[in-house]
Amino acid sequence: MNWSSCKTLVTGGASFIGSHLVDALIERGATVRVVDNLSSGELDNIRPHVEAGRVEFTRADLADPRVAAEAVRGMGIVFHLAADHGGRGYLDLHQVACATNLALDSIVFAACRGAGVAKVIYASSGCVYPHHLQMDPGQMVYLTENMVGPPYDADGMYGWAKLMAEKTLRAYSTETGMKSASCRYFTVYGERGHESHAVIAMIARAFIRQDPFVVWGDGEQIRNWTHVSDIVRGTILAAETIDDGTAVNLGTMERTRVIDAAREVLRYTGHSARIELHPEMPTGPLNRVADNSLARSLLGWEPQVKFLDGLHQTIDWYRRANDRAEVAASLSGRLTERGTGNVRQVPAS
Repeated sequence: MNWSSCKTLVTGGASFIGSHLVDALIERGATVRVVDNLSSGELDNIRPHVEAGRVEFTRADLADPRVAAEAVRGMGIVFHLAADHGGRGYLDLHQVACATNLALDSIVFAACRGAGVAKVIYASSGCVYPHHLQMDPGQMVYLTENMVGPPYDADGMYGWAKLMAEKTLRAYSTETGMKSASCRYFTVYGERGHESHAVIAMIARAFIRQDPFVVWGDGEQIRNWTHVSDIVRGTILAAETIDDGTAVNLGTMERTRVIDAAREVLRYTGHSARIELHPEMPTGPLNRVADNSLARSLLGWEPQVKFLDGLHQTIDWYRRANDRAEVAASLSGRLTERGTGNVRQVPAS
C-alpha cells in the first residue's frame, strides 16, 4: 500500500495508542489529520508533528454530527480510536460515560459513509468476548474471534458498545460496500500510557515509593499485556489487508499473572515494599488472553516485544517523563479517571 498518497484521519489521535499510530503513519509518509477533544489525550504527544506541519490537528467533539462530517471530509482511510475509555477502575465505575460510545461510533460511521470514505479501521477490544469464558485463571484459555457470538456476554457497557460497533461496521460492509476492519486490542501498555491501566498504575506506585504496594484483586488474574508498538503495527497491517469488516485479535499469547508483573516492577525499580492485595477493587475478567493465529494468517503479524522487555522500557520512560511529587499528589484520582491530575507526559523518543 502506498501510504504517501493516502489521506488519513485518526480520531483520538492525541491519546496513548492514537499518538503512536500517528507517529507510524507519518513515518510511512501518510497525510494525517487528527481530531481529539483532549478529554484524555495530550497534545504534547503529537505536538512536534503539529508544529512541523505534518499533522492537521483539530480539538473538537466527534459526538457532534457536524464535527464528524467535517472531520472525515476528503479522507481515504479513517482510523477510529476516539472513545470514552480507561482502565478497569474507570470502566467499572463509569458505565454511563462508556455508553456514550454507542452514539459516538454510530455518528462517525455514518459520517464516513456520507463522505465516501474508502475504509474505516475500528479500535475494538478484548472486552467484546463473553465474560463467562474468562473467569477461571486455572484454565489455559485463548480467545479466538469466533467465540464472539450467541449468547453474547460482553464486558460491561464498554464491551457492549465495542461489540455493537463491530457489528455495525460489518453491516455497512455488507449493505453499502464500505470497506472496514475491526482490531480487537488486548491489554495495551507502553510509553504515554495512563495510570488508570494496570501496568502504568503499578509503575506509578513504585515510582512514588508506595509502601505497602497496593495490587487490585488477589493477584492471580491472568493478562496478555501487549506493547503499543505491536498494536500499532497490527492496526496498520489490518488497514492494508482487510476490507470486509472482519475482526481480528491483536494481542500477545504470553500469559502473565498480575502478581508476577507487580513483583517484576518492584524488582526492576529497586523498590522494596510489602505487597498488599485488595480483592474488593475492580479486577475485570480473571483470565483474558488472545489467540492471535488469525492475525498471523491474515496479516502476517505477531508480537515482537516480549512483556519483560516492554515493561522495562515503559518503566524507563515513566521515570523520564514524570515528576514524583506531581504523581504522588494526583495518583489516587488517576487510577479511576481519564485525565485527573495533569501529570506531565512527553513523547517517547
